[in-house]
Amino acid sequence: MRLCWNLFLWLQGWSFRGQFPYELKKCVVIVGPHTSSWDFIVGLAVRSRLRLYHIRFLGKDSLFKGPLGFIFRRLGGFPVDRFNKNNMVEQVVTLFHTHESFVLALSPEGTRKKVDRLRTGFYHIAVKAGVPIVMAGFDFGRKEISIAPPFLPTGDMESDLNKIIRHYAALEGKIPEQGLTHLLSSIA
Repeated sequence: MRLCWNLFLWLQGWSFRGQFPYELKKCVVIVGPHTSSWDFIVGLAVRSRLRLYHIRFLGKDSLFKGPLGFIFRRLGGFPVDRFNKNNMVEQVVTLFHTHESFVLALSPEGTRKKVDRLRTGFYHIAVKAGVPIVMAGFDFGRKEISIAPPFLPTGDMESDLNKIIRHYAALEGKIPEQGLTHLLSSIA
């Protein structure tokens, strides 16, 4: 499959900027801007190309029902009920504490739709688990996958989220009008 995914990325014209921090045994990888189902396909290709088979992700529980459930679990997915919070942050923090190595990929938007603000669950997870955040971006305009150096959240959520918004606002999602550029007006 790796050859197929590499061919897919090459035919689509994707290039890479930055290096994934393989030395990190634990981190939260945030991927954005999340504007289309194509993000998942590109993500699978990047996962294969960079040999990031250890990365886990959370997905809405409906994806894990029926015959596709096996595939999503095999790809590293954990089902979550988005409408029943059940202290999800604490559950994920426990996963970080009970595994020697745990890398979790999340979308800071939490949806493919245009958002008025970023979700903060990923941030609370990183702070409570004491793990760095790695920003990965899919810029469909430039056909570039970027990976920023990891950073430890400072605990000043507003400042850290502003840094994240600035990073992702510069990237063009598959559906540009659903990206994060409009959030720049809400930060200092």
